[in-house]
Amino acid sequence: MNGNDCSNAIAHYAIHVYPPAMVLNTAIAEMEQQKEERLDVIIFGASGFTGKYTIFEGIKLLEGLRWGVAGRSREKLRQTIAEIEKKADKDLSEVPIITADLKDNASLKQMAERCKVVINCCGPYRFYGEPVVKACIEAGTHHVDVSGEPQYMERMQLEYHQQAQERGVYVVSACGFDSIPADLGTVFLEREFDGVVNSVETYLQVTSKIPHDGGAVLHYGTWESAIYGLAHANELRPLRTKLYKTRLPNFQPRLKDRMVVHKASFLNGWWAVPFPGSDRSVVMRSQRHFYDAEKKRPIQMKAYVAFESMIQVLGVAFVAVVFAIMCRFKFGRQMLLKFPKLFTLGYASHEGPSEKSMENAQFAIYFRGEGWDKDEKLLEPTDQFKSPPTKKIVTKVSGTNPGYGATCVALILSALTILRESDKMPGAGGVYPPGAAYAKTSLIEQLSKNGFKFEVIKPTK
Repeated sequence: MNGNDCSNAIAHYAIHVYPPAMVLNTAIAEMEQQKEERLDVIIFGASGFTGKYTIFEGIKLLEGLRWGVAGRSREKLRQTIAEIEKKADKDLSEVPIITADLKDNASLKQMAERCKVVINCCGPYRFYGEPVVKACIEAGTHHVDVSGEPQYMERMQLEYHQQAQERGVYVVSACGFDSIPADLGTVFLEREFDGVVNSVETYLQVTSKIPHDGGAVLHYGTWESAIYGLAHANELRPLRTKLYKTRLPNFQPRLKDRMVVHKASFLNGWWAVPFPGSDRSVVMRSQRHFYDAEKKRPIQMKAYVAFESMIQVLGVAFVAVVFAIMCRFKFGRQMLLKFPKLFTLGYASHEGPSEKSMENAQFAIYFRGEGWDKDEKLLEPTDQFKSPPTKKIVTKVSGTNPGYGATCVALILSALTILRESDKMPGAGGVYPPGAAYAKTSLIEQLSKNGFKFEVIKPTK
């Protein structure tokens, strides 16, 4: 309970002209009761596609903690709980159900006041994220989500970072497959490098243990976020101009773009193309934080995605070109949203991927880092090395079910890290990407115990 709550509680009893001691004791009792009732975690948007998987993973990861679910419809939440109970063979009848509507700010604040951390599964965050962030900051409650939308994440940092700091609240986005592996994978590479890292190139590889069954690999919500993200990509430049008043120094050597299509020899000849997701923007925000807050030389980064054959590359390129053209026009966006299966050749749908395909999906992100030995030191982070990079390293982050299983595990562990290790996080609060937020915590180790694998493939020389 904050100071205003305390004053209101005391005033409530004082107006009845009770004896001062009784007023104080009763108010304190009410404060303690509310404190005891406060949950550790609430999963908001729990009846949605991602929310259901978050509940399922939470049964194990949140064991011993007090957690609840929230959403607009109590009936849908009850149905979701019953569905997960059957799937997990676990009694969830004691899980609190809280109703909160994105169109009702008061209900969002009341929800946030009921817990210490809100896990927000309700996207696209461009439309639905800000009211929850605002409610959490007002309530003094931490907030994590799985947004992969740079415009939303960077606008939240621009508009709410100071307020979050003042309230002692951490707001961390991109806590799922976009972009926990990439951001914390970069942190891991630097830990293992034992020197100064100049640049990192990442290569995402997604495979399956079974042949593709012809069904979707993306849920409609992810498809919708991608459409609006590309349609409003022009918002990023003015946002970043406001967010960062000064530009980073021109560090050398510059990490150059590779050919649009190139062979990744260390991936057994798979073909790689630039990765259009949010990984690079998230990693660079973390690197900017390290430069501003710790005076550390930022790492340059480029992201790529790899495909086994040129036929796959051509198929993806065709969809990407159609997607990019249609996103420029309102009518085109409406068509993409109305017929996701048609325009993705069946890879995105309202139903999302099947349980079987998700359970058999595997991902690996390879990191190729270059830099200098620890003996080659700089006096200032803005100084330049006089010689080309002398050391290299290849690391890897891998796991299963990247879109939903791994995403939900990472999301929950991100929330738990705030609960348990906020003293190792930057400042006393603020809006951060995951690398900046969790670099000094044990999140990498916790992920490694729960389905992720961080490893060195090729050590430094």
